[in-house]
Amino acid sequence: MKRTINCKGRLIDLSKPKVMGIINCTPDSFFAGSRTSNSKELVAKTALMLDEGATFIDIGAYSSRPGAPFVSQEEELRRLVPTIELLVKEFPELLISVDTFRADVASKAVDIGACMVNDISGGNLDPNMFSVVTKTQVPYILMHMRGTPKTMASLNTYTNLILDILSELQVKIKCLNELGLNDLIIDPGLGFAKDLEQNYKIVKHLKSFECLEHPLLIGASRKSMVYKLLKTTAAQALNGSTVIHTASLLNGASILRVHDVKAAVEAVKITNLLKN
Repeated sequence: MKRTINCKGRLIDLSKPKVMGIINCTPDSFFAGSRTSNSKELVAKTALMLDEGATFIDIGAYSSRPGAPFVSQEEELRRLVPTIELLVKEFPELLISVDTFRADVASKAVDIGACMVNDISGGNLDPNMFSVVTKTQVPYILMHMRGTPKTMASLNTYTNLILDILSELQVKIKCLNELGLNDLIIDPGLGFAKDLEQNYKIVKHLKSFECLEHPLLIGASRKSMVYKLLKTTAAQALNGSTVIHTASLLNGASILRVHDVKAAVEAVKITNLLKN
């Protein structure tokens, strides 16, 4: 399995798991703590995440929570571009991942300083995405999802959950390999066209995804799979999230995409020791 990715000419070694901090320049992300409302807050939050040990910062401008409203490409860019430009100016070495399913948005983000594309749709929502990431040769996070944020909750019927997801991902991996993409990361898509029990089954059987021979990213932070099970809220779901992160790391995850960097970095340190 490939364990390194090239970000801005830097080889990032994923043999020891890394943490990706989440920053949203949206007014309606499901967890209010990930939103930023002004430049000062944005810079301070990013600085804190880096101090706490984040390797990557993932920036999104289109909420993908279930039932999220449509956002035009123009509005997504209006939110995203100044955010990336400011962070590149303040943190020249920052490794920015752009969270978008639109090829033109991804292309623009890379042009102004992003070095990774995180596509929740795995290429389903924009047929040009694969060609853009292949042309730019930035690491591409291929996530498994069905439908759109508005429809995905009704598309969670599988013959065999793990095998079906693997099969759907393999088709896309083959396409990306043929196009010549160098660096690919796989996200099984917790919460996207999966119900609560299916999410936990994926975490339990995460080692099955190693057959894809690419690093695995897990995004479980403060999601409904945590707070609905525990009958709490996203704001109170840090402990549950850390439990899932720990299980995911022990089962082969290479990147944790999180709201709470410090807790995730601590989970990485402890599980590294347990695995050695």
